[in-house]
Amino acid sequence: MTPGFLAVDSGGSGLRVVLGTAGGDGDDPRVLGRRASREAVRTGTRGIDPGHLLGQLLPMAESLREETGVVRIGTVVVGAAGLATLGDALRAELPGALARDLGVRTVALVADAVTAYVGALGPRTGAVVAAGTGLIATGTDLEHWYRADGWGHLLGDCGGGAWIGRAGLEAALRAHDGRPGGSAALLARAEERFGPVAGLPGRIYPRTDRPAVLASFAPEVAACAAGDPVAADVLRAAARHMADSAAAVCPRGGEPLVAVTGGLLKLGDALVVPLEEELAKRLPHARRTAAEGDPLHGSVRIASDLATGSFTLPGDEKMLWVTADPDG
Repeated sequence: MTPGFLAVDSGGSGLRVVLGTAGGDGDDPRVLGRRASREAVRTGTRGIDPGHLLGQLLPMAESLREETGVVRIGTVVVGAAGLATLGDALRAELPGALARDLGVRTVALVADAVTAYVGALGPRTGAVVAAGTGLIATGTDLEHWYRADGWGHLLGDCGGGAWIGRAGLEAALRAHDGRPGGSAALLARAEERFGPVAGLPGRIYPRTDRPAVLASFAPEVAACAAGDPVAADVLRAAARHMADSAAAVCPRGGEPLVAVTGGLLKLGDALVVPLEEELAKRLPHARRTAAEGDPLHGSVRIASDLATGSFTLPGDEKMLWVTADPDG
């Protein structure tokens, strides 16, 4: 039987796993089964915890093999949030463990920004902005990978959901204080959602999920934007930041593709319209396109291409690292 592959998407909301077989002669890969866990893989002093990831992944793999009848898994692709900066332990331990426990020959460890890119554009030149609670842009000329932002809500992620929510709450507090740049509409929304704004620091600063709490206010900013110039300005500034990151990673020559993915697009026209304007202004040589799929689709595409020997994307020690058993 044709060896199967496992494609994994590990992020802040948990683990998603697909078992499939590669398509031949240009056919799409065939998905045979899926599993999911809502428990996010832990990080610790060694970075992403390989034991915790394997503790979830191996039982899913065995269950999928029994369900689908796939005897051998030849390739595993793990797309993981934080891999670029927190992936040393995974790179050291995962290939050996997967070879030992599943007989896997080829393992790819991929930053989630790269799986988002491949899910959106496939193996083509361009840039992808992944915009959710945070924000990161990834680009490639098919020789190297480039990234911009993705530095977290304290140091960056400019234009992402937490950034928009924080800017909206700042405008609410300005209105509360009587300082310029305040928004009475956002103040009313903030107090409706969080209670009296004088207590906001105590409600937000100690939270371990602070980025998500801040991002939860982004839809309120979008809801105010039609009638409130301060809220509209926040979203226009977010659009400029997103376009800045796209421009930083987009190849300069040819006609590269540009796509935007992520839940932030659900804010609607209040963000999307100025974003389209900013992308056209900053990247006149690029062609805007809709994303084809999400990061799990990206993991599936990479796994299928590795399994068929048609993999063409550039390797990168931090962002797309492939190891293969030469006897496989």
